[in-house]
Amino acid sequence: MDNTKNLENNELKISSSLKQDHEVAIVMVPFQAQGHLNQLLQLSCLISSSYNHPVYYVGSATHNHQARFRANALNPSDMAKIHFHDIPTPEFDSPPPDFNSSSKFPSHLQPSWDASLLLREPIASFLRNISSKSRRVVVVHDTYTSYNVQDVSSLPNAESYIFNCISAFSSYCFTCLFMGMPVQLGEELLKMLPSLEGIMSDEARDFIALQSPYMDIRSGGIYNTSKVIEGEFLDLLAQVENKKQWAIGPILPTKLDCASNRNDICLEWLNKQPPRSVLYVSFGTTTSFSDREIKELAMGLEQSKQKFIWVLRDADRGDIFIGEARKVELPDGFEERLKGVGLVVREWAPQPEILAHSSTGGFMSHCGWNSCIESITMGVPIAAWPMHFDQPKNGFLVTEILKIGLIMREWEKREELVTASTIENVVRKLMASEEGDVIRKRAEELGEAVRHSTEKGGASRIELDSFIAHITR
Repeated sequence: MDNTKNLENNELKISSSLKQDHEVAIVMVPFQAQGHLNQLLQLSCLISSSYNHPVYYVGSATHNHQARFRANALNPSDMAKIHFHDIPTPEFDSPPPDFNSSSKFPSHLQPSWDASLLLREPIASFLRNISSKSRRVVVVHDTYTSYNVQDVSSLPNAESYIFNCISAFSSYCFTCLFMGMPVQLGEELLKMLPSLEGIMSDEARDFIALQSPYMDIRSGGIYNTSKVIEGEFLDLLAQVENKKQWAIGPILPTKLDCASNRNDICLEWLNKQPPRSVLYVSFGTTTSFSDREIKELAMGLEQSKQKFIWVLRDADRGDIFIGEARKVELPDGFEERLKGVGLVVREWAPQPEILAHSSTGGFMSHCGWNSCIESITMGVPIAAWPMHFDQPKNGFLVTEILKIGLIMREWEKREELVTASTIENVVRKLMASEEGDVIRKRAEELGEAVRHSTEKGGASRIELDSFIAHITR
């Protein structure tokens, strides 16, 4: 009974939010994990700032709040143009991550993902209402919200496009596996390609399988990458998929004013450091380290004698606004000994601005695509330490294909402890060696080309203009 009442209330809210008829309404439906929420919010801001079309960002109230709360590097005036449509959040368990698990896959988020399937009917209700007010409704959704937007097919004036939150290379590898086709890659690279073993849990695999039947409803695909980075793999994807595609990335702002970001402790600290001297260390929102792993990382950073900013946080819970954060213990006297050399941050950090800062010279990363595309765009080389899902493939793209990084540990050794000496050696090689300088120069040149691709006349801008022209035809 309560659910019916909620839906009725929601219908009233939708009606009041749609005060005017629209030529074309664009509806974003993100998956509720930070790297996905963030990318679709970036795309929403890009469209709202560059094209005069209403953009609706539709999701559970909790995760919409999360997206707004953590909006890094986005212009508040662009954010203000987006219509956030909050659906009452279904109840779900939100346990803490298991930092001692041998697998780094964030299985503790599964209850949140399962609960997201309950959003199908409220989303369908929203789409029905908005389709009656618009000439065309364009739904841009995550691969993993395909089930939730399946009712697009019942609306005569609506069409949907999958927004791919992973690299074109990862997408191509997964597509080949799904279709039983060989991956087209040089013989030597094929031998080194990381396996799919251990990349996800059985429950997550089942969740993805549930989405699969509804992915074909899409009219095309959008990739948060540039032809400058992954032209070869975008071409290969075009050969195996019979849908239109657009490579419109990077979708994050490429000109960041680091000085304008309040009095952020990270940026203040970076302002005092020499150019390209600081290693930024962050493993995203789905990785937790055990106490032993944290100790080895701390010792490795200290022994490297390189400057660093280390964002030391556990993986997100399904609901980031509840529960106590784990207090991670560092080796005795670590922060005191390294005062001026290293900065340990336990809060949310402005990652795009940190990577764009002239003092940042490297990024130790889990290789989530969000982090990779930010690092590539800012011209920062990567010490690649993949943890799960698409990350091993992204790390391979960065280190073996683009050659703008070094691998921290091979995927086949994922359950082995990465020792302090290994960490020290890789950090020194990246930050303080001739080989590291060559890698950094290559990363800087690629970053410059990528940023240019988003400007008027550049490859990514042409693709974005083409997408907008297509959906407003």
